Amino acid sequence: MWTIQYTKKAAKQAANLPKAALQALDALALDIELHGPVRGNWPNYSKLNEGVHHCHLKKGRPTYVAVWEEVTGKIKIVRITYAGTHEKAPY
Repeated sequence: MWTIQYTKKAAKQAANLPKAALQALDALALDIELHGPVRGNWPNYSKLNEGVHHCHLKKGRPTYVAVWEEVTGKIKIVRITYAGTHEKAPY
């Protein structure tokens, strides 16, 4: 089991997501918590760098994405660092 954390910035961004994108983010967070940070079963998922991942939450205009990173240590932690439009994603 993984522990999910949101950065302050990502929590603020998530609060401003449209309902469908927020529901997808919640489902993604639960999936990561149960099965780990590598989520190849999600649409347009990819590994960006070592320990950094992203996937699309909602396609269309605009497209919403989530970016998360694995935090190393004895406790399995995933930190969601971005939740917002594809155009402003930090990659």
